[in-house]
Amino acid sequence: MKLYYSPGACSLSVHITLHESGLAFEPVLASTKTHQLKDGTDYYSINPLGAVPLLELDDGTRLTEGPAIVQYIADLVPDQQLAPPNGTLARAQLQSWLNFISTELHQGFSPLFNPATPADYKPVAINKLLSRLKWVDGELAGKSFLMGDAYSVADPYLFNVTNWARFVGVDISGFANLAALRERVAARPAVQAAMKAEGLVKPS
Repeated sequence: MKLYYSPGACSLSVHITLHESGLAFEPVLASTKTHQLKDGTDYYSINPLGAVPLLELDDGTRLTEGPAIVQYIADLVPDQQLAPPNGTLARAQLQSWLNFISTELHQGFSPLFNPATPADYKPVAINKLLSRLKWVDGELAGKSFLMGDAYSVADPYLFNVTNWARFVGVDISGFANLAALRERVAARPAVQAAMKAEGLVKPS
């Protein structure tokens, strides 16, 4: 398999999940700024939308959208328990978290990265985002991870997206439960491996 990624982008959660899975894969840098691969290939020829992540399977099939990809990976390695079994209430709850992170948090950060966003709209976007993060923080009370005591593919996605806060002036330091989850996720070997591979932390 090949994972097309850009450092620190939402593809990081897939990168982490692949390390968690133990599956063999080739990471391929696809910068979201230049939209070119290291060999000069136009990334738009691989993904017409120019977005990451994209997972290319050994037979050439290409899968996009992080929440779908991480579930696919989890289902390839059920013994790793990265996601509850399909058809269960717990799986639906996991999908609910993945959808919430994608639509309410991931998309909530998007206008803050866009230089075309009007300056007077950014405080509105930040306040809405903080209200969603406050709710997440409340949901995490008494839990180790989003799904309770068990780590799942939703946790690295939340970790990934909330990493962006410091780059766009969103102060999340007051959310103690979220901070605790972020520390637990950051300490995992797979997370450290993915972040080192993307140049987000210095090799030890």
